[in-house]
Amino acid sequence: MRSYEELNALLIDKCVAWAKANPHPEMTDRTVWEVFEAERPQLVPYAGRFDGFHSVPAAVSKTCLVRFDNNKYSVMASAVGRPVEIRAYAERIEIRQDGRLVGDHPRCFGRGRTGYDPWHYVPVLVRKPGALRNGAPFKDWVLPGALEKVRRKLKGVDDGDRQMVDILAAVLTEGLPAVEAACAEAIAQGVHSADVILNILARRRDPAPPPLLLTSSATGPVAASSTSWIWSTSWRLKPAPGAPGAWPNI
Repeated sequence: MRSYEELNALLIDKCVAWAKANPHPEMTDRTVWEVFEAERPQLVPYAGRFDGFHSVPAAVSKTCLVRFDNNKYSVMASAVGRPVEIRAYAERIEIRQDGRLVGDHPRCFGRGRTGYDPWHYVPVLVRKPGALRNGAPFKDWVLPGALEKVRRKLKGVDDGDRQMVDILAAVLTEGLPAVEAACAEAIAQGVHSADVILNILARRRDPAPPPLLLTSSATGPVAASSTSWIWSTSWRLKPAPGAPGAWPNI
């Protein structure tokens, strides 16, 4: 079995098969499954998975790690210096600080292991970009699609680490899907620099306003546009003649 989900699914299949094939111990003319189906409407509805965990307080080290059961797990860099709550589930470790989730890892059952989430360390990279190449949290870190392509291309650039860190830092504010899309657009254009990718992000976040018309009372408009706004000769913004809310000539 590769997971508890597979094990539970197998157990359910075996239980249902047994219940359908065996008679009820008291109602021998019916199978266990038939009796269960008859009783189902009177049973208490399933209210969801029981949130069962073992909770312990923990301190966060300067390297963004907490220790539990002889293993270590990373947390967000912002959690350093303040206590956290570790919630140990059967399959995972959840770490919270003031109710906010700051770490979530598969649970380790060996000894002396460390579970890293590289994204926890991106704010640290801003100060130490060189750690991207040889830092323990980033070993064997495979980024999504276009981000990984950009990283590979930047490895051959003198300041490639710094550029890649700038791109990764944008994920913290813009979100992974937006940065991934910007990287894909840059690669499609044959470029991969951080400046271009961040510019694409800014353009998508704040689209350019519609173009304005420059006009002169003597010569009339000098540029045509579908916009209903124009600049007057005194360089004051006002609606074009005939547009809703147009001002009287002044």
